[in-house]
Amino acid sequence: MRLPVQITRRNKSNAVEHKSAPAEERTVIEFGTTREVLFACSTPLEFADVLRLRNSDGSFDTEASVVAVQYHPGRTIVAARFVKPVPNWIVKS
Repeated sequence: MRLPVQITRRNKSNAVEHKSAPAEERTVIEFGTTREVLFACSTPLEFADVLRLRNSDGSFDTEASVVAVQYHPGRTIVAARFVKPVPNWIVKS
């Protein structure tokens, strides 16, 4: 698939923010279905974090909730599920 996107972690009003980590990052969606996406990033994410995913021209702009993470030194592998249905998003990539 390889869809370049900007991810932005939405602030949680009742959670401690990661002070040293960027809230935005460019990454690539490596795999996606009609409901979920998989990607790697260096931003420390946790289960249930809500992310905004957006491609460069804005034709793909949606939110997803982190459903799984796997930590590696310097990288996090993330599975995120779309908050709302995204019709034909794979065609847009």
